[in-house]
Amino acid sequence: MFKDIVRLGLILFAISAFFTGILAWVNSVTLPQINKLKAEDAINTRKELMPAAKTFEEKKCAADTSFVYYAALDDKGEVLGYSFIAAKTGYSSLISTMVVLDKDFNITNLKVISQNETPGLGTHSQDKDFPAKFKGMNAETLKVDKDGGPVKSITGATITTRAITNSIRDAILLVKTDLAASGKGGAQ
Repeated sequence: MFKDIVRLGLILFAISAFFTGILAWVNSVTLPQINKLKAEDAINTRKELMPAAKTFEEKKCAADTSFVYYAALDDKGEVLGYSFIAAKTGYSSLISTMVVLDKDFNITNLKVISQNETPGLGTHSQDKDFPAKFKGMNAETLKVDKDGGPVKSITGATITTRAITNSIRDAILLVKTDLAASGKGGAQ
């Protein structure tokens, strides 16, 4: 009886190890392509949100090296504004938002690019009229109505709206601080 249990356990272990190896191999083969597609999608979204920009120059934040933002440049190399992805956990998922700022750090456009919030509530953050709540705002004015600010929360999804708002505000402050430290503006 005990020998049968050990034998079956070893067989199950061998099968599991074999298929885990196959999954690891498939992941190693597909991961570069997945990352390439994500990068292309990010480029296309930046262009969609700021069509006047001809190029986007990548910049790494000195204070937080995991944070990357882009300077949007016109055809003469002049800075039109900045773009970045802001992310924070909402009610049930990490919410990532691509944001475009003008030179004065006011929001000109944004798009929620990934979320897995409650269907019919937090998912309204991807509605066409949602970005309008943020246009023209800056780090100093970004606050949801439930916290005394001007950003009207999505009905039934205040946590989602607050996560998006706070992530954008925090990211704007990172960009401003980084540019001020590098001597290129952004003083607070």
